[in-house]
Amino acid sequence: MLTFFGLTSAYRNSVFTQIHEIVFNGKGGYDFETVYNMPIWLRNFTFRKLQDHYEEVNSKNKSKPKRDSTTPSWVNDAKQAAKTGKQPSYTVKRP
Repeated sequence: MLTFFGLTSAYRNSVFTQIHEIVFNGKGGYDFETVYNMPIWLRNFTFRKLQDHYEEVNSKNKSKPKRDSTTPSWVNDAKQAAKTGKQPSYTVKRP
């Protein structure tokens, strides 16, 4: 394949992947046409800034201790009591 007057398929793939990542991770701040028509230096800068931001967010999330469950303990206690047939030692009143 001659690439003298065009881009290689690998380069085109990397450009469109970069555009997709900016549009997708920009959370509505960018549309395809705007990113596609950006100067290359600005598109690369924007991509690097988004990449740095999400790497920082991921590293912060990894350092946080994970909770065992998002379900309140009283719900788990009630489920366990229902399985064993025992009544819980408390009652929950609804408003």
